[in-house]
Amino acid sequence: MKNQRLETKCVQGGYTPGNGEPRQIPIVQSTTFKYATSEDMGKLFDLEASGYFYSRLQNPTCDTVAAKICELEGGVAAMLTSSGQAASFFSVFNIASCGDHVVCSASIYGGTYNLFAVTMKKMGIEFTFVDPDCSEKELNAAFQPNTKAVFGETVANPALTVLDIEKFAKAAHAHGVPLIVDNTFPTPFNCRPFEFGADIVTHSTTKYMDGHGVAVGGCIVDSGNFDWLAHADKFPGLCTPDESYHGITYATKFGKGAYITKATAQLMRDFGCSQSPQSAFYLNLGLESLHVRMERHCFNAQKVAEFLESNDKIGWVNFPGLPSNKNYALAQKYMPNGTCGVVSFGVKGGRAAAEKFMKALKTIAIETHVADARSCCLHPANATHRQMSDAELAAAGIPGDLIRLSCGLEHYEDLIADIEQALSAL
Repeated sequence: MKNQRLETKCVQGGYTPGNGEPRQIPIVQSTTFKYATSEDMGKLFDLEASGYFYSRLQNPTCDTVAAKICELEGGVAAMLTSSGQAASFFSVFNIASCGDHVVCSASIYGGTYNLFAVTMKKMGIEFTFVDPDCSEKELNAAFQPNTKAVFGETVANPALTVLDIEKFAKAAHAHGVPLIVDNTFPTPFNCRPFEFGADIVTHSTTKYMDGHGVAVGGCIVDSGNFDWLAHADKFPGLCTPDESYHGITYATKFGKGAYITKATAQLMRDFGCSQSPQSAFYLNLGLESLHVRMERHCFNAQKVAEFLESNDKIGWVNFPGLPSNKNYALAQKYMPNGTCGVVSFGVKGGRAAAEKFMKALKTIAIETHVADARSCCLHPANATHRQMSDAELAAAGIPGDLIRLSCGLEHYEDLIADIEQALSAL
């Protein structure tokens, strides 16, 4: 059936077993695949036929799960990666190389910022970081003749800034480049970036999609909407012959599947950041309950945020679901059914008070992780973002006293009780 709702796609998308076939997706735990003739295998290496020859590039289990995520996002093609970090890297490096430039929202995950500002800079790719609240004029001023993409996060981790997708998409398209959006926190159940002009979506599937903290992974989804050939001079990797595959031109041969085909054939071939079939199987189990879990995560976060906002020991609260939040209007526009289960806040007394508060927690654990069934919290300036300077932290919307609280699936009253008793220790 076509036009099924997201809830049904979460459960059944990507895989339809035939008569007598396994009801759950099979785990194809094999590195290699057998063929009758060298000619048959040669067609795969020449990209003349579809199939599998080595799981470093593609694997049936991984492709099945990627197809489900592709359905959820409303894209045309998708691929799994070994982590969300690998997905972010591939999404940009697939179309940008040494000497190129990318415009990026300054309000992004610290690991992604480091990847872009440090590691990829060493590869010769320059990033200009812009305030997500910048005017259209300021945004357009960030573009250069060699700009190849724009990157942002729908809901930034941990600043919880909501990206104005339409504003960034408009600027990207005016300059002939795609908008890449990391949709990890809302997931496609709460936000569908393609419907607002985004061209490529990435995910750290380690978070809500997995939902149980059992498997690291990432995903890239292509909308198929960006016309690479219309901007062929900007994207020679997609629009000129690839001599490593006998002169194939991806945009000509694969059409709307060009971007993901190139990422698989070139980047996965050479970097090998593939997700294991076992991890993909775990990811699929998480996806089957994504729609049920996201509703509870968002409900719990809303209740906790409202409690924090009313408590006199809390200096500030940042949650897009609060009417007082500066991003509330954008959240209602792009994510009217909820954003995510993460709340950022500061305890009065600064960093020292934040550390004392966290040590007093009993139900909520201190973890690097976020967005799974169990509630956890983190002090980003002391952990995930500790490589950033105070100025960089401020630009990313992450003050030194910020505590990131990920509300799990427990009863919200128990979470509030734990927060309340920890605050009493201050």
